[in-house]
Amino acid sequence: MAKDKINLLIVDDEELFLEAMSKRLEVRGFNVIAVNRGGKAIEAARQHPLDIALVDLKMPGMDGEATLEALKREHEWLEVVILTGHGSVDSAVELTKKGAYSYLQKPCELERLLEVLSEAYKKRVMNKQKIEEGKMNEILKMADSRSPLDILRKLKDME
Repeated sequence: MAKDKINLLIVDDEELFLEAMSKRLEVRGFNVIAVNRGGKAIEAARQHPLDIALVDLKMPGMDGEATLEALKREHEWLEVVILTGHGSVDSAVELTKKGAYSYLQKPCELERLLEVLSEAYKKRVMNKQKIEEGKMNEILKMADSRSPLDILRKLKDME
């Protein structure tokens, strides 16, 4: 996967939608991995570095809610956008509480989707930098007060 592109996982059981959306987003500079089931999404996320997941809510087997929970549990920096034709205000609130970055209704205008994906990526980068900055500050504090061996042990614990 190219490092200068946003790595996007699309999860949707509608094959035609999955294929069309993948092509539309690849043309706009995304690295797209497309899968048609929640379980396949979990495996893809384990095998590829991902920035954002675009997940359908209603799918056979592992639905979008379970997929969201599993992805967020295993990949803390991954932002998840729910895209569904079967949504409600209640499910939007519930899924946002469970970690979804955004919740969009199908059909969604491509420009709106691109805007949300861009915002989700910015959030991912900012959150990761804040955590890394916090770790760096902790390391610098240790350097003033601990032996080199203590610092190495603490760094190992932070991994």
